[in-house]
Amino acid sequence: MFTSERLKGIDVFVCVVDAGSFTAAGERLHLTNSAVGKAVARLESRLGVRLFERTTRRLALTDAGQAFHKTCQQVLGQLEEAEHVLKSEGSAPQGRLRIDLPATYGQLRVMPLLFDFVKAYPGVQPQISFTDRFVDLVEDGIDVAVRIGGSERWPAPIGHRYLGRDRRVFCCAPAYLERVGPLADDRAALNAMDGVLYLRADGSPAPWLIQRGTAPIEHLQPTARLEVGNAQAWVDAVLQGLGVAQISTWLVGERIARGELVEVLPSFAADGLPLYLLWQRSRQLLPKVDALLGHLGKGLSV
Repeated sequence: MFTSERLKGIDVFVCVVDAGSFTAAGERLHLTNSAVGKAVARLESRLGVRLFERTTRRLALTDAGQAFHKTCQQVLGQLEEAEHVLKSEGSAPQGRLRIDLPATYGQLRVMPLLFDFVKAYPGVQPQISFTDRFVDLVEDGIDVAVRIGGSERWPAPIGHRYLGRDRRVFCCAPAYLERVGPLADDRAALNAMDGVLYLRADGSPAPWLIQRGTAPIEHLQPTARLEVGNAQAWVDAVLQGLGVAQISTWLVGERIARGELVEVLPSFAADGLPLYLLWQRSRQLLPKVDALLGHLGKGLSV
């Protein structure tokens, strides 16, 4: 059973770590050096571990102390955020808002929505980063993130909303078809095409995903005419008539609609990765976070 006794000494312990000494912590907390030392000693006794290595020259955390300090910081941070939520209830969205987006998708699809959001809520100051790697929202202090790919089972502190899946289609420039002739919608044509492939961060070309009806998705590694490690340059290579690529519709859908690119082999198109909107649950009720989740959820739903 949890009791308030377990909270005693935690604020003093965190302050000692942040201040670097018992004396400095005492000055911040308006306590004597002796009172700070006794509070930490009682905490260590209750936990049954040493939190600090004490020498005449310095004060250092033990391994147990480092782990406990990290947990205490998270707990105290969540309590502080809970206070902010209660105090801000009913107020207009305002304050800094940290957002992380996939690089290309974020620039093309999310930023226009964020521009509208900033205009609608002048009190909010978004801080936007672009990464295609996994980001720990809690560890990195991110309020809201958009992610392509991932599991349906996210860690407990993370809230998520499934927005849909992209669709990967085969496409090429009209100039390519003028050069090679019409492409039959069959496996022979698929194997004979000049492939313009996307080069992943690890240096390997992304395979084509092949799906016929309800059959399982098959991974095919075609012969590459060209490999490109940047999404926009990848599309540009296809526009130049250098070959055929399999690209998500969010990246080339408008170009196909305008006739700049032509979809080929439609029966081989496949579902791509899931799209998620993520946020820290502890901050969900903050007006700025709640407003952004509603705005992006509506605008990004596939």
